[in-house]
This record gives sequence, C-alpha cells and structure tokens, in this order.
Amino acid sequence: MRKQMQAIYRRGMAAVAMLVLGVYNTMAQSSAGIDQATTEVNSYVDPVANLIIAIGAVVGLIGGVRVYIKWQSGDQDTQKAIMGWFGACLFLILVGVVIRSFFA
Repeated sequence: MRKQMQAIYRRGMAAVAMLVLGVYNTMAQSSAGIDQATTEVNSYVDPVANLIIAIGAVVGLIGGVRVYIKWQSGDQDTQKAIMGWFGACLFLILVGVVIRSFFA
C-alpha cells in the first residue's frame, strides 16, 4: 500500500513539474513574440511620422496657394479658408509628433 502511494505521489509530482515547465516555456515564447512585435512596430514609427509631416507640408502648400488665389480675387470667404487651411496643417503636424512621442 505504501509503495502504491509513493508511486502515485511521484507521478503527481512529475505531472506538476511538467505542467510548470510547460507554462514557463509558453510564457517565454509569448514574451519573445511580444518583444519582436514591439520592435517591428517601432521600426515603422519614424517613416510613418515623417510621411504624415510630409503630407502636412504638401497640404500646407496647396492650401496656401488656394488662400492666396482667394485673397487676390477679393473673395469674402478668405478668413474662413485661412482658418481651415491652418487647422489642417496644424492637425497633420501634431499627429506626426504625437505618433513619434507615443511610440518612443
């Protein structure tokens, strides 16, 4: 009877050890995957932020030309166009800066 209990105890301890090692191995693999994904996402942050700032510059130039044309033609809606143009440029530039600071 005692030998049977010892055998059951040993099997139970072996099962617990295998379970603990399996969980530890799984956690290590998921941590490595998360680290790899973080590194990959961080590698895209600078190009995306630069692209957004470049788009903001192009929108700024086009908007500036449109405002200038409205101003020269004497349109009464010039102030509204300036505010919309300035807001769009400011938004795109701030998005680029916020993305860079959020992931850095």
